[in-house]
Amino acid sequence: MVHKPGIIYTTTSDGLELPVIDLTHPAFAIPDDPASRAALTDQYNVATVKDAKGPVFLRRIFMKLGARRSQLLRALIEPSGSFLGGLTTYMMKLGADNLPDGYDTPLDIRIAGSPHARFVRLRLQHCATMLADGLEPLLSASPSAVLHLINIGGGPAMDSINSLLLLHKRQPQLLNRPIHIHVCDLDTKGPAFASSAIAALTAPGAPLAGLTMTFERIPYNWNETAALESLLTSIQTSPNGTSAIIAASSEGALFEYGTDEAIVANLRVLHDHAKFVVGSITANLPLRREQIRAMHFALYPRGLEGFLPLAQQAGYAIDRSEITPLSDHVLLRPQ
Repeated sequence: MVHKPGIIYTTTSDGLELPVIDLTHPAFAIPDDPASRAALTDQYNVATVKDAKGPVFLRRIFMKLGARRSQLLRALIEPSGSFLGGLTTYMMKLGADNLPDGYDTPLDIRIAGSPHARFVRLRLQHCATMLADGLEPLLSASPSAVLHLINIGGGPAMDSINSLLLLHKRQPQLLNRPIHIHVCDLDTKGPAFASSAIAALTAPGAPLAGLTMTFERIPYNWNETAALESLLTSIQTSPNGTSAIIAASSEGALFEYGTDEAIVANLRVLHDHAKFVVGSITANLPLRREQIRAMHFALYPRGLEGFLPLAQQAGYAIDRSEITPLSDHVLLRPQ
């Protein structure tokens, strides 16, 4: 693929070259002022109503026919399970102008440039921004503390990585400390790409060059929280004896696909360790429900109103929220 100035590229474990999403670069940032958000919402509603015409079984037939001409659509309608894979979701966020070779047919470009795909990238942007905003005062107050970013079901961990890119653009000195990203996920390909992306971003001349960063994937089923609890206990104190700064996130994962019980259990484990938690919740709107019904993904369209009791049950308050037709995004603080 043709490399664009200012964008870092790296490869997946299967050898596919992809750009690394950097929300500080204009190629990836989504305009998020009220007028832009309203216009995108209108486009999403029109497109979703149009796509919802006709019986579900006919729509599925047409999608299968289209999948012959689009690897991206094929991955969307033929998932390996009830989850959309981390790397497929990642490519949805790239945008129509940044697709890799083999995923750049006219139909692929249409899908990647759709209002739905742009809202998926806006979801990443909101979560990464909330992480950066929550971390900034904590890092300023504790310049010697080690930073740990916990990512549950995070795949390529782009919310964690982009929170660092945003912070580096604002106050680069805040990141002069050991930084550890821990992805808790059963997937292997998404985290492998995250590891490759971090290596590329910290290489000489790259945006995060010079930072001391480590990455690890922890095989994790969010229905069994013992591994998460063990990790949090092991990292709560820095080697220099100071308390570590721990923040957690789950963009497009736990709060969208997890059961009520899994969400509460994970939040309770995080409660006494993480300073805050950021995540996305599938929207509970008629058009979104119809969209989910036509697909095969086991999403729970709770919306903010359905998620709030779970957060409260686990001892959290919603400190900040962003509402979109696709998903609602929250920053939670333990009470």
